[in-house]
Amino acid sequence: MNIKKVSEQTGVSADTIRYYERIGLLPRVRRNKSGIRDFSEQDIAALEFIRCFRSAGMSVESLIEYMSLVEEGEGTEKARMKILEEQREKLISRIAELQAAKERLDYKIENYKNIILKKEESLFEDDKNE
Repeated sequence: MNIKKVSEQTGVSADTIRYYERIGLLPRVRRNKSGIRDFSEQDIAALEFIRCFRSAGMSVESLIEYMSLVEEGEGTEKARMKILEEQREKLISRIAELQAAKERLDYKIENYKNIILKKEESLFEDDKNE
């Protein structure tokens, strides 16, 4: 599959895919006779994994470290698990921050609803008095 189709399928821009390949985050993608990238299902799965972990806030550096440990294979499981556990803790903290921000927004929205409701009620009362 070419880069345009992979980009459409995964939601990762072609420029980002090229960047991931250039820095070694995405393993070298096979190329056809014309030199065009030909992504395998394994390449796409790796890209979707990267996209998922980037959206979870994992840094490119941590992902590179994790992926290099995956390539090393056996004997790196504890190190990989440590990276994932650290990322989970960061994600839990970020979720708490986002939840607090949402609660503050909800509070402000309720305040504005009450202000608007009072103004509408006041207009209704003015109409009654006329």
